[in-house]
Amino acid sequence: MNRSRLELKVGIFVLICLGLLLGLVLQFSKGTTLFRRTYAIILNTSNVGGLRPRASVLLSGVQVGTVSDIKLAPDGTNVSVMLKIYSEYIIKDDARFEIEQAGFLGDQFVAVYPDVNQGTPLTNGATAQVDPPFNMLGVARSVAGFVKRIDDTARNLDEAINDVRRSVLNQETLTNLAFTIQTLQQVSQGAAVVVSNLDALVRSDTEPVGAVISNLNTFSIQLDTLALSAQHLLDTNEPQINLAVNNLEASTAMLTNLLTDTAHSKGLAGALLYDQTLSSNVSSLVSNLSIASANLRSNGLWHFLWKPKPSDTAASGKNTK
Repeated sequence: MNRSRLELKVGIFVLICLGLLLGLVLQFSKGTTLFRRTYAIILNTSNVGGLRPRASVLLSGVQVGTVSDIKLAPDGTNVSVMLKIYSEYIIKDDARFEIEQAGFLGDQFVAVYPDVNQGTPLTNGATAQVDPPFNMLGVARSVAGFVKRIDDTARNLDEAINDVRRSVLNQETLTNLAFTIQTLQQVSQGAAVVVSNLDALVRSDTEPVGAVISNLNTFSIQLDTLALSAQHLLDTNEPQINLAVNNLEASTAMLTNLLTDTAHSKGLAGALLYDQTLSSNVSSLVSNLSIASANLRSNGLWHFLWKPKPSDTAASGKNTK
């Protein structure tokens, strides 16, 4: 066999093996091929969980593309997920994107739910929003914390029950409780006896009670009559009462004016109170009147009016001699 022909056959075999290997790689690379036309969709989210490039994109359970790249924003608050969708599949803008997981420990993928599928088709470079995936570890940590809080609550409740048993359900407390119940029973029996006696008293004194009620009724009727009479008296003598009240007001005003004038040394009373000369004269006049009245009492009015002259007194003396 010619050496050149052998090398050619070996080369052809190697090319066939490489082609088969490339086909196998394309077959097991989740459907990605270099010969299918695609368009890009960018998803924005805050967390992608365990999503990796080359993950599948499923529309209603059918693979319609792959995840080509995942980029984190410079500030670390946003993640952009670039999808390559096969051109023969149309996704509209009312579709809902979710990051889900195949089974409990399977790979994550992007699920597309078309919903009503009546929106505008997404074109190359279109953006959409996707919610962060379900974080099983975070839920497990939350459940663990919740279980711990439940355990602490149960422990506190058990301690409270033990405290209640020690402080409330001891022998002394139960004895006191039994004594209290017995006392309440005796009190209730005594109350029943008192109520029975009151009922017997009311039944035996029915007639006096009726008489008292009748007297109260008669007294209330008389009070009503008295009130009507008083009202009639007030209505009949209203002008006189108003006149008397007006007179009292006028007298009060006059007395107020008199006191004011006296306080300001006006009038006779003010002059007597505040003028020393006039007050002295009045005092002298009162003293003279007192002396005159004393003389009248001792000598009589005739002697005061017809006082004898000195000559008459002397003549009378001579004649007497």
